[in-house]
Order: sequence, then structure tokens, then C-alpha cells
Amino acid sequence: MIIPLGPIHPAFKEPLRLKLKTRGEKVLSAEVDYGYVHRGIERIMEGKTWQKGIFLSERVCGICSYIHTQTFAESFEKIAGERVTPRAQYLRVLTNELDRIQSHLIANSTFFKALEHETLFMNMLALREPIMDAIELLTGNRVNMGWNVVGGVRMDVKQSHLDPVLQIIENLEKDFDRYVEMFEHGPLLGLRSKGVGIMTKEEAIKGRAVGPIGRASGLKHDCREDHPTYQDYLDFHTVWRKEGDNFARTMNRFDEVTESIALIKQVIEDLPRGDVRKKIDISAGYTEWRNEAPRGEVS
Repeated sequence: MIIPLGPIHPAFKEPLRLKLKTRGEKVLSAEVDYGYVHRGIERIMEGKTWQKGIFLSERVCGICSYIHTQTFAESFEKIAGERVTPRAQYLRVLTNELDRIQSHLIANSTFFKALEHETLFMNMLALREPIMDAIELLTGNRVNMGWNVVGGVRMDVKQSHLDPVLQIIENLEKDFDRYVEMFEHGPLLGLRSKGVGIMTKEEAIKGRAVGPIGRASGLKHDCREDHPTYQDYLDFHTVWRKEGDNFARTMNRFDEVTESIALIKQVIEDLPRGDVRKKIDISAGYTEWRNEAPRGEVS
């Protein structure tokens, strides 16, 4: 049977078109047609001030908006040969990892919804909501945070902000492992995820897979490995798997949530004193800069 899906479909988080050749529940082949979200943002940015450019960059993605502004700001800082203060670097990591947690939880919830596991679907969303509250507590906004500026972050935080964030993270840990176990050892989820949708390492390389999708197929690479803040200050470990199936991709996100929790605790415990913003003289130039968004490399 040939099943056409999209480009707009309630099961998709982004517009794309799929043409699936199936035999029963087994997908034999898939034709994927991208390009429906191209909005010409690079062209629109030309000639704009950095203030307008960073505003636009935050609207590249409606789920993982944060990392685009950090990448934008750090590109300008690299051209200027400057590095923001340690406190600003830590606060960028804190916000980035909170954003990664909420993104991974909603990604897995969508998968559970597709598998018709309503309980885990709703539980993932319930876990995500306090994380969104933590982001709002720090930045004042839940999605488009307006947090990064060239030279640091827009405002400082107090201990009265950090203590509730830490409490939210600790509350997340209490239920998180139980839900992971429900997926990892659940018969329905195992039947519909283990050995399903296998993408080999060679196929991942050929398809230029990034983020937890690529890492679940044995591509042991995370842009945080090369980021100066993670290298210099934090104890970070790349999470990866070799199976390359739906199970591995889902578990990889779960494992990355655990890693993000550890990073957030490090940041809150070791947050240095000092300014969160410095003046940077911006000159013309060209550079390349990469960061690890929740769904993969942003450059």
C-alpha cells in the first residue's frame, strides 16, 4: 500500500511530505520531501543590525528557539575576538540545558502519542510543564526568551531564582526514572520500537543525521564537546547508542535529559560571581560557529 502523508499532518511537528510504501504495519520504503519550512531567514537578515538579527534568529524554531540566539551572539563575539564573562557562560548553559530537556520530553511524548500510549504521552507533557516554568522564571518568557545579547545575557539571576529551578529539577528526577522504565521494559513500546526504523551508522552519515538521531546510530559527536564553556568548566559526557532504531533514539533523548540534569546542577552549584554582560566592539568579519541544539547541530 502507498500512503501519502503531509506536508501538513497532525502527527508531524514540522511540515514535510512522506510517501510510505507499507506492508501491514511494516514500512518498506519512504520518500521524503523537505523544503516546506524554508522562509529565507538568511536573506532577510542581510543589512539588519545585530539587535534585529538576533530577534529574527530566535524565530527559526518554535520549540527550540533558545540556541539560535546563542549561536548568533557567539558568532559576533568570535569575530570580535572576545569571550563573555564566566557567569554569562554559565547562565547560557543553564538556559540551553533547560531548553534541551523540554524539547526532548515533547519529542518523546509525540512518539508515545504515535504509539497510542496515552499514559506516557501525558506524563511526558506533565514533566515538561515545570521545566517551562523554570525557563520563564529565569528569562521572563517560556519560548522566545530574548535572553542572549552580543556580549552576554540580558539580565542577571538571584539565588531566589536558582533555588526554585533546582527544586524543579529535583522533582523531575523523582518521576523521570519511573517513566523511562515504563518505556524501556513496556511490552507494547518494545514491540513497536525495538528493531523498527533502523538507520545504520553508514546511512546516518549518508543522510547527514545530527543530534540524538545521529548519536542513536553510532555517530559519537556532540557540538558541546568542542564548545569552550563545556570544555573549560563542566564535566560533560556525550550520550550515544549503536542500535539505530526507534528504541535507541527515544532512549538517547532520555539519557540526554539525565546528562542535562547533571549539567544544570553543576552550573547552579558552581555559578561564578561577576557581570553577565560586557561591551564588545563589533567589526566586519566572517566566521563559522556551531552549537548543539536539542535536535542537532546549529551553525
